[in-house]
Amino acid sequence: MALVTQNLTTEDHIWKLLEEVSDPEIPVLSILDLGVLKKVQVQEGGKVQVTITPTYSGCPAMNTIAADIRIKLLAEGFKDVAVDLQLSPAWTTDWLTPEGKDKLEAYGIAPPVEPAGDIHALFGRDTAVRCPLCKSENTKLVSQFGSTSCKAHYQCNDCLEPFDYFKCLK
Repeated sequence: MALVTQNLTTEDHIWKLLEEVSDPEIPVLSILDLGVLKKVQVQEGGKVQVTITPTYSGCPAMNTIAADIRIKLLAEGFKDVAVDLQLSPAWTTDWLTPEGKDKLEAYGIAPPVEPAGDIHALFGRDTAVRCPLCKSENTKLVSQFGSTSCKAHYQCNDCLEPFDYFKCLK
């Protein structure tokens, strides 16, 4: 276990450590890639206060993420770690990093596409969603509901592979 010295107990150091905490539903994404890690503060006395925002208010992964943050920081020698949930402002897919979108696609999940403007496009209907396998935009919506509530289910008309699409949420 690494002990934290006073000069290493910085917010930048903690941000770097938290790059290693993965989203439990999409393990190729860190909580930084996903954009749910919002704030890190080191308070007087060394208490670490971390603020996270869920991808949606009922996200079941937030308890696991909070526990993983605590475990990571405690293992690195921090003694007092608190994780707060912040619901406002609400998370949007704009918070996904470009690296996170690339990781989604490499993992087989189509990253969010900017909507054409109407409510149907916002949820994936009538949106050109690129197949993460063959990169074709000749795809079709199979179901608005994928493996999690933030995803829709698509199929590629060219390679015939089914895939999840990470819905564009604004």
